[in-house]
Amino acid sequence: MDLSTLFRVKKVVFSLEVFPPKKDNPVHVIYNTLLGLRGLPADFISVTYGAGGSAVQQSKTCEIASLIRSNYHIEPVSHLTCVNARKDKIIETLNTLKENGVQNILALRGDLPAGEENRSDFVHASDLAAFIKSYDASFNLVGACYPECHYESQSLEADIENLKYKIDSGVTHLITQLFFDNQRFYEFINKVRQAGITVPIQAGIMPIVNKNQIERTISMCGASIPTKLATIINRYSDNPAALRDAGLFYATEQIMDLLENGVQGIHLYTMNNVQTATRISTAVESIIAAKNSANEA
Repeated sequence: MDLSTLFRVKKVVFSLEVFPPKKDNPVHVIYNTLLGLRGLPADFISVTYGAGGSAVQQSKTCEIASLIRSNYHIEPVSHLTCVNARKDKIIETLNTLKENGVQNILALRGDLPAGEENRSDFVHASDLAAFIKSYDASFNLVGACYPECHYESQSLEADIENLKYKIDSGVTHLITQLFFDNQRFYEFINKVRQAGITVPIQAGIMPIVNKNQIERTISMCGASIPTKLATIINRYSDNPAALRDAGLFYATEQIMDLLENGVQGIHLYTMNNVQTATRISTAVESIIAAKNSANEA
């Protein structure tokens, strides 16, 4: 199913993200995670891609996306990065995805491993998107965006200008990098719309559930920490159970505020944690269902 059609029939689209088993772990390690997520009201599940264009991770991403569709009957989105990628390898991946009925791709540049130069036929995610569409226009393309600006961009305005290239290259909807300050998201949406970008935008949410996750998450994406969340982290940093509960509560409140302010979709970064995904989706399910029912009426 082409995911772009979802936003025509649903007021709010809800999706989950999982990542393949790392290193030498076989794909079946994720089976219990997918089984646990199966009962949640997800419109689609995206599968992340290995850093630096790892061939092993590429294979796992394709396999898991296929499994989500065939065994769990949920629409998958396969991440596809172009760092260190050649066109022939991208074509191989596209053919594999098509053979397995995976129609939706999140087209990304990806992050270079430290100290390496990009040995790729592509410079930007928009280049990858344009190539995919020229090779097989039947693929539906999703893109990433950054409410607080991509770390390599000179400014948010310049970053938004680059988003236009993604849309012109065939991207039909956007998913944001994770953020913790809704006001930053609302300001971003206003600027994007003023720039003439009209495609649906899902808000990417990642709950902070443990101390180790905090520094790693901030260094990974550069998301700012609002005062309220900083207070929670400081108060419960030495109490893992309390920090987990407070982090889940913060993320749930964040999502509910987004829903009340007309967000078009929520994309939950699950970190392969079924308990986390279940607690949050259960808390917001009734609100999303009510909004979608009202849209159908």
